[in-house]
Parts: sequence; structure tokens; C-alpha cells
Amino acid sequence: MTDSPTKPARSAVDEVPPPGRLLVLGMQHVLVMYAGCVAVPLIVGSALGLDTRTIGLLVNADLVVAGIITLLQTLGVGKILGVRLPVVTGATFAAVTPMILIGQNFGLPGVYGSMIASGIFGVLIAVPFSSIIRFFPPVVTGSVITIIGLSLISAAAGLIAGQDPTAPDYGDLTGLALAGGIVVLIVLITRFVRGFVGQIAVLTGLLVGALVAIPLGLTDFSGVASAPWFGMAAPFLFGPPEFPVAGVVSMCVVMLVIFAESTADMLAVGEMTGEDLPPKRIARGLAADGLSGVLGGVLNSFPDTIFAQNVGLVQLTGVRSRYVPAVAGAALLVLGLVPKFGEVVASLPGPVVGGAGLVMFATVTAVGIRTLHKVHFEGSDNLMIVAISLGVGMLPVVAPSFYAQVPGNLQIVIGSSITSCAIVAFALNLLFHHVPWGRPHGTTPPGEDGGSAAPTQEVR
Repeated sequence: MTDSPTKPARSAVDEVPPPGRLLVLGMQHVLVMYAGCVAVPLIVGSALGLDTRTIGLLVNADLVVAGIITLLQTLGVGKILGVRLPVVTGATFAAVTPMILIGQNFGLPGVYGSMIASGIFGVLIAVPFSSIIRFFPPVVTGSVITIIGLSLISAAAGLIAGQDPTAPDYGDLTGLALAGGIVVLIVLITRFVRGFVGQIAVLTGLLVGALVAIPLGLTDFSGVASAPWFGMAAPFLFGPPEFPVAGVVSMCVVMLVIFAESTADMLAVGEMTGEDLPPKRIARGLAADGLSGVLGGVLNSFPDTIFAQNVGLVQLTGVRSRYVPAVAGAALLVLGLVPKFGEVVASLPGPVVGGAGLVMFATVTAVGIRTLHKVHFEGSDNLMIVAISLGVGMLPVVAPSFYAQVPGNLQIVIGSSITSCAIVAFALNLLFHHVPWGRPHGTTPPGEDGGSAAPTQEVR
């Protein structure tokens, strides 16, 4: 009698926990990523001078798209979309500064048209990008992640102190004290609390800060009562999309940055779960990110990337099932269909959002530095790549009028600290590590100096 073939063991990624545990673990993922997810519409809306009701609609649209893309990434659509790993997606900080610049020059129709174009670009290049990851090594991704955090710290300062330095209430001490107290609370929770509560320190700081702001007279939730319970904004809320060349180029650069972030996180999750990640599977995950740009442009939202804090939660809990973050995606989608919820978030005082945002953006900066720590600097040209990339990227941050005389279209591309840093870092990496001509004798070849390694994980 011959033995029957052994049935292959089911992958941990495909296991389905019991319903109760599935729901609790899924909501845990929502809580961990929520503050970072809603920060993007709050910052962009505030910088573009939108009213509270409109910002609330952006928050809801942001959650809807994050939920849809998370479901696509976890459950997949055949062999077309989705990496089918336990990941959660949300609005990326990489798009904040470029979107603000495009909005200031071309309005929101230009923002969303540029986003749609970049999303189509992302879908088209997902397969080739998955095969050229070596052109986005830590020396490039680390520089860009660092500049993302540094550039957004000014946005946090604007939320805390105000957007107009000439206003009589600019830098009001009450707002400064409230933001400082939130930072201190987040630090104390992180230092003395472990486990899940420690994971949601930023969200806790946001909630406590909002409660403290009520007796201080800094909150105005009057618009919540008139907001409907269910519904969502109509597609193309701000009018037909427009496609300014400079905006499209800038957002396409952002899409490349998103791809580098998501690739790093997919590789990290693949290592945790023991899943094989050939280029085709990575390409399906990147295509879903590209689709987020198209969907976000239609639904008044933002392009998404895989959130690395949720990758950390997978490591912390040891739960590898992709159905857990799928529940998180469904929860985000439901939350996005409740306009009252978005109105509450949009009504949070600037100092509260800014205090929590300061910690998030500074953390992004620190993670960029940690990524650069993986780069080999001795005996290579990597120090020059990082120095020039960060220097060029910081120019519009420390001197906002630096490119005032540059033509408007070009100003949008080079006036964004993120896109300018990404372009320079990518070009210098090619020059120093992939162009063979004129290489000095004894220079370390690519692949041995950190210049051609796979990108490393980013944390939000």
C-alpha cells in the first residue's frame, strides 16, 4: 500500500483566527495607524486654507481609500493586484509638501489631476520597478525619508503656533503649552508603558490633548451636529481634474518614493512570515499603491503606502494572518462613510494635531537616520550623496522664498524638498555607483558599500 501524498501545510499568512480574536486584532491595527493616517488631510487642508467641513470630507475620503487599498493588498485580486500579506496602507507623508505646492499654484483640481496621472504612472511601472530595486538603496531611501520628516516639522510648527506670523495670537502660549504637554505625555507613555498601549502613544496623546483643549476654549465642534451620519463626498468634489506638467512630474517622483517605502515594508513582512516574494508578487503590491493614486484623485483623497508601524505590530504580536489587517481595512472603510466622524477629527485644534504631528514627523526623520546608519560610508562616495541630497532638499525648508525667481512650473518640482531630494539622491547614486567611467582606482564597486542594497524598512 502506497502512502498518500502529504498535503502541504497551510501558510500562517492564510490562517483565519476565530471571529472574536480576528475583530480585536483588526481594530488594534486601526488604532496603531490611525493618527498617522488622518494627519495628512489635516495638514494639507490647513495649509491650503480649507474650512473645517471640507477638511472633514478629506479625512473621510482618506479613510475610505485606505480601507479599499488595504483590502486589495491583503485579499488580492487574482494575479493582478495585491501582495496578499498582513499589511495596512494609509496616506503617505511623502505627498504632503508636493500636494501643498501644487494646490497653492494650481488649486485642488491640479492636485488631484496630478495624483491621477501619477497613479497611472505607478500602475504602468510596477512590474519594471520590482526588477530595479537596486537603484533605490538605503543611501537614497534614507536621505529621502530623512528629508520627509525634516520638511514636515515646519508644518507641525504652523499647526501649533499658527500660519500667520503677523497675527496677534501667533505663538500663543496656551497653544504652545498644550502642544508641549502632548509631546511630554507621548514620551512618558513610550517610556513607562509596554505592549499595545505603548504602541498607540501618539493616538493617546491626540485624544488627551483634545479633552484638555475643551475647557481651554480651543475647540469648536459646532459643525458636528449638522454633519450627516452616513455618506461620502461626490467624486471630483473640487471640479474636473487638471494636469499641470510640473504637478504631474512632482507627483510621479512621489510615487517612486512610495514604491521604495512599500517595497521595503513588503520585504520586511515577507521575512517575518517566511513568504517568498518574487518580483511579480512585489509588483502586484506596487500596482495597488499606484491604484491608490488614481482612486485618491477621483475620491478627493491621497496616495497610500504600506504603514510600517503596522509591520512592527505584526512582529510584536506574532500574528501573521493577512485576514487580520483585512478586518482593519474594512473598519477604515466603514469609518470613512461616517461624515460626523471626519468632522470631529477636522475640528481638533491646531496645537493638538501639531503636538502629535511633531512626534510623528521627528520619528520619520529618526528612521531616515537609522536607515542611513546601514550605509557604508568609509572608502565610498556615499557621504557626498547624502550631503548634497539633504542640502538641496533643505533649501526650500529653511528659505521658503529661495526659488521665488524660478519659473512657476519648475518651482513646483525643485521647490518641494521631498521631490528635489529624491531626484538628486537618485541621480547621484547612479553617477557614483552605476556609471563605470572614470571610477578612481581602488573605489569600492557597487553592491559592497551599501549603495546597491535593497531598501530598508521605514517606520511612521
